[in-house]
Amino acid sequence: MRLTIAEDSVLLREGLVGIFTRFGFEVVAAVGSADELLHAVARDVPDVVVVDVRMPPNFRDEGLRAAIRLRADHPRLGLLVLSQVVEETAAGELLEAGTRGVGYLLKDRIGAIIPFVEAVRTVAGGGTVIDPDVVRQLLVHRRAHDPLDALSPREREVLALVAEGRSNSAIAQRLYVSEAAVAKHVTSVYTKLDLGQDADDHRRVLAALTFLRSR
Repeated sequence: MRLTIAEDSVLLREGLVGIFTRFGFEVVAAVGSADELLHAVARDVPDVVVVDVRMPPNFRDEGLRAAIRLRADHPRLGLLVLSQVVEETAAGELLEAGTRGVGYLLKDRIGAIIPFVEAVRTVAGGGTVIDPDVVRQLLVHRRAHDPLDALSPREREVLALVAEGRSNSAIAQRLYVSEAAVAKHVTSVYTKLDLGQDADDHRRVLAALTFLRSR
């Protein structure tokens, strides 16, 4: 099994190389930055990548952003992300792209070498390994940032029908209300979802997409 490692700490990186070599992996590259990771995979695509979230130059979420890009370029590549904390936004983006062959583990909760190695094998084989704390925090983040929370029950009902592609007239017939009432609800939805003052057709599509993403 061919593996690429991306970790900025030299000691940890070399330690990972030693561990995986011992367990029969072929380490094709071991790099210290997100840019180096992207170049290494472009040169020689492995079976699986183990990547730290926070990497040079800014030590924010460069490694995770690189993983998202690799997932887009190489959908069958296994990706195991290691982190001290959960980066909710970028982690959500990675998992929304599909959970096949994806892992996200918190470094502090990796208690033994063999389960960690098995997690890498699972991801390389197309499985999913997500730390329970990561799942919990992502769910909390999603609930805390759900834009639909601002809508009334009737506005949610109207938006659901908008997302089905129905016109104001069709929505009015479905809900047994006037078209003017539907138009008022739709305008309120635009305002609460902060969709600006673009053409109504454009805002209608954006509102529908917001509804579908929140389901």
